[in-house]
Amino acid sequence: MKNGGEIQQDSGVIAGRNAVAEALRSGRAIDKLCLARGERSGSVAALIAKAKQRGIPVKEIDPKKLDFMCAGAVHQGVAAIAAAKEYATVDDMFQLAQERGEPPFLIIADGLEDPHNLGAVLRVAECSGAHGVILPSRRSVGLTWAVGKSSAGAVEYVPVARVTNLASTLEDLKKRGVWIYAADMDGQPWCEADYSGPTAVVIGSEGFGVGRLVKEKSDFVISLPIRGKINSLNASVACGIISYEIARQRLGIKTK
Repeated sequence: MKNGGEIQQDSGVIAGRNAVAEALRSGRAIDKLCLARGERSGSVAALIAKAKQRGIPVKEIDPKKLDFMCAGAVHQGVAAIAAAKEYATVDDMFQLAQERGEPPFLIIADGLEDPHNLGAVLRVAECSGAHGVILPSRRSVGLTWAVGKSSAGAVEYVPVARVTNLASTLEDLKKRGVWIYAADMDGQPWCEADYSGPTAVVIGSEGFGVGRLVKEKSDFVISLPIRGKINSLNASVACGIISYEIARQRLGIKTK
């Protein structure tokens, strides 16, 4: 390992100021920039400015955590987490739907922080025919290498967009004729909704569910029946059930 060089490819971690600067300059897809807490010396301010210019989240972390993340590489207080794939745009998703001759079907992950959960959501999206997955840029895991691995290859086929303001994105989707369905408690049964038109399903975070403002911006709230003693399903499981109801309706598969 050279001073400031990139560490193992399957980790997606780029360590050191020079290596991070080159990654930012080249336009490489970066999920987030990590700084040792309190580090602002030298070229760090320029790296922060460049990251913010590109809409890349900047996070301060404990220096020991940064040491562990970089697996012994000389990081000089700075590391970047490379994305497993380039992010798409919401427009890309609409274009894909148009190419397929289908009404848009989007999945919105509101604050998922577990990479295995997001990877499973991407796998559901690919298998059920969704045209893309939308993530908030803050308080959410991005397209990390762990997410890519958990998606079992789906990350290569499903467009994923990262947006700075989820509530504003919902408003834009509604203006484009998309109906928003938030999966949360106290809604109508998931299988009674009509998903034949342009549809976006919001799946909430593991611990807090769908955010209040996002829920208010949604057109409908849909719920899955919970008959056990715990009060919620795993996010990717709930996503799978709802997504396949959407697929069933769109494929015209009748229930007996």
